[in-house]
Amino acid sequence: MFLSYEWLNDFVDLSKIKADELADKMSRTGIEIEGVENYGANLSNLVVGEVVECVDHPNSDHLHLTKVDVGQDALLQIVCGAPNVHAGAKVIVAMIGAVLPGGFKIKKSKLRGEVSEGMLCSLQELGFSDSVIPKKYADGIYLFPQDAPVGQNVIDYLKLDDPILELSITPNRADALSMLGSAYEVGAVINQQPTITQPEAHHFADSAELLEAVSVTVADAALSPRYQLRVIKNVTVKESPLWLQMRLMKAGIRPLNNIVDITNYFLLLYGQPMHAFDYDTLASKAISVAAANEGETFMTLDGSERTLSTHDVMIKAGEIPVALAGVMGGMDSEVTEETTTVLLETAVFDRLNVRKTASKFNLRSESSARFEKGINLATVDEAGTAAAQMMAELGDGVVEPGVKEVNTLTVENKQVAVPLSAIEKRIGIEITHDELQTIFDRLGFEITIQETDFTVSVPPRRWDIAIEADVLEEVARIYGYDNIPVTLPTVPSTPGRLNSKQKLVRQTRAIAEGLGLNQVISYVLTAPKEAELLHGDQPFVKLALPMSEDRSVLRQSLFPALMEIAKYNQARQNKPLAFYEIGKVFYGQGDNVQPKEEERFGILVSGQNAVNAWYQEAANYDFYDLKGIIESYFEAIRLTNKITYQATQDYAVMHPGRTANIILDGEVIGFFGQVHPKVAKDHDLPDETFFAEINFDQVLAYDRPALVQTMIPKYPSTSRDLALLVPKSIIQQELVDLINEKGGQYLRSVELFDRFVDAKIGEDNQSLAYHLTFQNPEKTLTDEEINAAMANITEALNQIDGLEIR
Repeated sequence: MFLSYEWLNDFVDLSKIKADELADKMSRTGIEIEGVENYGANLSNLVVGEVVECVDHPNSDHLHLTKVDVGQDALLQIVCGAPNVHAGAKVIVAMIGAVLPGGFKIKKSKLRGEVSEGMLCSLQELGFSDSVIPKKYADGIYLFPQDAPVGQNVIDYLKLDDPILELSITPNRADALSMLGSAYEVGAVINQQPTITQPEAHHFADSAELLEAVSVTVADAALSPRYQLRVIKNVTVKESPLWLQMRLMKAGIRPLNNIVDITNYFLLLYGQPMHAFDYDTLASKAISVAAANEGETFMTLDGSERTLSTHDVMIKAGEIPVALAGVMGGMDSEVTEETTTVLLETAVFDRLNVRKTASKFNLRSESSARFEKGINLATVDEAGTAAAQMMAELGDGVVEPGVKEVNTLTVENKQVAVPLSAIEKRIGIEITHDELQTIFDRLGFEITIQETDFTVSVPPRRWDIAIEADVLEEVARIYGYDNIPVTLPTVPSTPGRLNSKQKLVRQTRAIAEGLGLNQVISYVLTAPKEAELLHGDQPFVKLALPMSEDRSVLRQSLFPALMEIAKYNQARQNKPLAFYEIGKVFYGQGDNVQPKEEERFGILVSGQNAVNAWYQEAANYDFYDLKGIIESYFEAIRLTNKITYQATQDYAVMHPGRTANIILDGEVIGFFGQVHPKVAKDHDLPDETFFAEINFDQVLAYDRPALVQTMIPKYPSTSRDLALLVPKSIIQQELVDLINEKGGQYLRSVELFDRFVDAKIGEDNQSLAYHLTFQNPEKTLTDEEINAAMANITEALNQIDGLEIR
């Protein structure tokens, strides 16, 4: 929003405050000012001139030689290349010594052999952007109306010495997207009551025969709770007066003609979007507001054909679409130079529908922006009446009395009650009742102060204020943020330290990287097909508006992400592939319910583990490499004695004979094993691809034994070897558990050091050799004690069918 100081002066007296000072005050009270620009600040020696004579330059096929009257004794000879210069034109003359934007200084010169005593200027050369200059002057110099006084200072005549404040409007302060809304804001900031005068009603026709032919229907009041039409007839469409053009250009809007310019003027003045139809080009005078038909097409003013849906709201004349509600009008009913009768629309449209339509077609406009953010519902009729009056005045026409409308709005002041104690509690200031009254007088709000609370009557122009916090914010900003004392929070300070989860995460990272794994951080979003590879029994969480199908579902496992990363690196010959990630997975809990989140620790190794060299042979990762990583991890976090492994075939993406669950004290906390060869092939990975996933939250929740330092034993350990011939169907871990159980309190470790398989001992048999270590930290063990322990072990083992102690 561009706020003209000259225009703002119509409502508040700014003679005693400079633009930069006002900008600073506004920024400190809640509306940030991006900058202040003054077109006339760096201009000088510009006057209104009249071209008395214009002939072709004798030495050029495109230049003109002009004689210009600037109110001095002698005419100035000025060479000009503008195609629209002609005798009798009133023009902007930059005299010798004039300074233009960029420090460009005008000097007496010769052009193609002819003396030039100045310069005829375009608006671009005064600093205006091409986008705001009237199209008829876009490629030439600007021509003044014929009543422009020759010799007058152009800066004064065009009111160029006018600071323009660029407001950065946040969505909650859309009330400032109008001159009147900004005037109330400025009045509150500088402690003035703005002067808002209502336009006088005149230029009325004797009858309303054209308006009587118009009917209005709104299919759904939610789409347009208020819709008005007025008729202005016998108008002449022409160029707007200079004052109106300048106000529009300073606000960043290109003038078109007097009718369209007036709709834009009142959009800026009231924040009320309007649209003018050519009454005579409407196929029917039965105007309706309704949702568009699916697949319906419409040609907008920019010449583009739009395909509509039921989310788009259409204005129709009979069955013919004439406008996209709140966004843009149509080609067939636009106001042109042939228009003599105007049908003026002022309305309120549903902000959500306008936003969807404007976003879908990329038609963000000044009108759609205001409908999206909200408009003052109390001034819809006032703005329409004033605009119609000005159209009649500037178009030399008349307004037919009356208005055709559908109105389901009830506009009232909002009553917001606030405890007096909340001011001190929430803002931290103490103010008297008189000070509180003054604050709301400056805002223009009525206030009733009771013993323990106060009630504020908020006018419709401030639709952003609805709750206690909104009122307190107004108190704080008008009181002055700089005046609020700075206090430290009265809370006990606590030393910064890592919590248990942060400690375990850091420890896990250190262990994983010490084992040769590289950390990766992947997307939590994945494609539905990838998410289906490995998931739980709860529903997926899907994005309502995904940026792409490849990132539309929240994962339920780290498997898809690590496989994607491995595939990417495999394709680029990055080896070895050894990754880990600590990340979240998500489980849906139903609509409008926060998904359940779990932290997971994932590991993936694939392909070559060791390269071929003089000191080693090439080797690929295998099942036991991954198992060793997992065992080393659990040993480092002191859970080795609580972890067991159990074969499983529950995971379709894993090899059915080379996958095991990880069990912590009887509860499954994860799994590991070889990725199914078909899944590995689908991801262009070698068969030797292994994956593990551990529920990190379960590990964190488990009460791990404390790290206890013990003295190095003074007494030596002793060992025994035990060889067993067992059927392959017997699980090795069960044998280890049995040996540990029967080995007594001095059995320190059981280690499998040999496995032998051969037809000589039977196809279904295997020979397993264990190394058992015994130690008593308080004395040397005797053979009798060790033999007793071994006897208990062998007795228990002999109870197993098919087992033979060798």
